[in-house]
Amino acid sequence: MDKIEEMLANSRSIAVLGMKEDGSEVSHKVTFYMKEHGYTIYPVNPTRAGKAVLGTTFYESLLDIKDGIDLVDIFRRPEFLVEHAKEILKMDPLPKYVWFQLGIYNDEAAKMLEKAGIKVVQNRCIMVEHARLF
Repeated sequence: MDKIEEMLANSRSIAVLGMKEDGSEVSHKVTFYMKEHGYTIYPVNPTRAGKAVLGTTFYESLLDIKDGIDLVDIFRRPEFLVEHAKEILKMDPLPKYVWFQLGIYNDEAAKMLEKAGIKVVQNRCIMVEHARLF
């Protein structure tokens, strides 16, 4: 099983960092698809905290999520990824996987996460990969 297939097969909960409630946004479309395919979604966006999307309330921060998260899916610009990696490394328990969406990559952030034993995918769309594999 390759890394992407492992990540998708072994994840049930996904925190979506940078999620937006607007149905025309890519983050919304991708997250809706993942929810429709059985994943539990935790939307994270400090500018939308307290609002609801897809039947779930937005969290202000990853650290506000009390449930264990299998995978963090990131829809944020690359220059923010090192700070997000630092936040992810404070999660308890740590997620098993982190996914940087299509067009998003930062080798420094990926190395920080991988050093802690978290598997990382960069510059790939989780929805496209799921549709391809399942």
